[in-house]
Amino acid sequence: MGSRRSGTEQEHLIPAERIERRILLLRRQKVMLDADLAELYGVPTKALNQAVKRNKDRFPPDFMFRLSKEEKAEVVTICDHLSNLRFSPMLPHAFTEHGILMLSSVLHSKRAVQVNIAIMRAFVKLREMLSAHTEFRQKLAELERKLESHDGHIRSLFDAIRQLMTPPDPKPRRIGFHAR
Repeated sequence: MGSRRSGTEQEHLIPAERIERRILLLRRQKVMLDADLAELYGVPTKALNQAVKRNKDRFPPDFMFRLSKEEKAEVVTICDHLSNLRFSPMLPHAFTEHGILMLSSVLHSKRAVQVNIAIMRAFVKLREMLSAHTEFRQKLAELERKLESHDGHIRSLFDAIRQLMTPPDPKPRRIGFHAR
C-alpha cells in the first residue's frame, strides 16, 4: 500500500466551506485572489505570483487580472481575512476559474493538484447552487404572473363575500298593499 489518500481524506485537506468563502464576484466573474490561493496552496503569495510571471502566456486577461485600487479597497473592506492587504502597495491578482485551473500546471506539487481539485469542486458546487437559485427565481416569477391574473377574480370573490356578510337593512319591508 502506498501513501495515497482516499477521496474523503483529500476533501478534508481543505474544507469546501473555506474555499467557497474565498470565491469573490469581481467584474461580473467568480474569482479568487492570489493571497487566498497562495494560502490554500501552502506557498507564499510572492512565489505564486513569480510562477505566474514566468508563465505569462498561460494567463490571458480572461484567466487573470490585476485589481484596481478601488476594487482592492472594496475587497479589503468586505473580507476581514484580507485586512493585511490594506497596507500592501501591491494590487492583488484575481484568478478566474480557468486561471485557477492553469495554476496547477505552473505549481508543481502534489498539494497543488489536490487543492485544485478541491477548488474546482467548489466552483462546480457554486454553479449548481446558482443554477438552482435561477430556476427557483423563474418559478417564482411564473407563480407571480399566475397570481396577478387571478387577482381580479379573487378580488371579485372577496367583494361578493363581503356583500353576503353585510347585515340586512334594519327597516322591515312590506310586500303587498297598504290598507288605509
